[in-house]
Amino acid sequence: MAVQLNCRLLITPIGIVRLLEIFLSCTAFSLIAHVGLYYGSYGGWCMFAWCFSFAVTFLILALELTGLHANIPISWEDFTTSFAMLATLLNLTASIIYPSVFLPTTNRGVEDHQIAATAMSCLCFIAYAVEVGLTRARPGEISGFLKTVPGLLKVLEAFIACIIFVLVDDSYRANSGRQWCMAVYCICFIITLLIIILTIAQLTARMPFPFEKFLTVYSFLAVLMYITAAIVWPIFCFSQSYGRSTRPRGCRRGHCYWDNQVIATVLTYVNLVVYIVDLVYSAKLVFIPQA
Repeated sequence: MAVQLNCRLLITPIGIVRLLEIFLSCTAFSLIAHVGLYYGSYGGWCMFAWCFSFAVTFLILALELTGLHANIPISWEDFTTSFAMLATLLNLTASIIYPSVFLPTTNRGVEDHQIAATAMSCLCFIAYAVEVGLTRARPGEISGFLKTVPGLLKVLEAFIACIIFVLVDDSYRANSGRQWCMAVYCICFIITLLIIILTIAQLTARMPFPFEKFLTVYSFLAVLMYITAAIVWPIFCFSQSYGRSTRPRGCRRGHCYWDNQVIATVLTYVNLVVYIVDLVYSAKLVFIPQA
């Protein structure tokens, strides 16, 4: 396990982008940590997004600079591309959530730090999006599954499910309809996460059935399950019989369960569309011969 420094990596496009990601994410969480305004689940989510992006990107760059990544028994390209996609989504949500919940404030000095951190977060989102563009598979290129569009969609599906979990919290216990929807979110999330893990660990070839056909069948079932959730969730959240159709008075921004239910509903429909697109790509891999 000899260490061989590869300093040329730092002047390549991907190396430069990763240095920018480290700088921007570090600056974002440092500014917010300085003023201490990241309370509650929304603030914790934003701080996690910036810290997690910084830590993993720093680790990836360090491993590639020393050449130690070649000794790790995983599909390194799949791992780095899927992480870049995840970090893109994390920083996108943090760039939206933080100013929406924590700005404006009455303290001008604190507000300047918050605006600067938001700007750093937006730039960090752009940097990770550039990395996804640099590393994703091109048409006709032989590559790992997670570098392709269906693979990146898997990361998006799992990420949206995570946000829904945070938003729903314990409110799904209110009735059987919401419990069914939570079961849909959990089942699809677990299977999608297993697909990502098996791909990174290079274990898909050991499956007792063709991986591509499994993806198609799973995507089809996930679409059906999300269709039921897209119908059931709003009925059991916003009808007069099971929930509340209007926003309660005095519901504080960032701490309103009704707002969370609305966002969870929107994300349910978004994830349904993502699964439909995923099904189209998966079916294309199985039923349309590749040139």
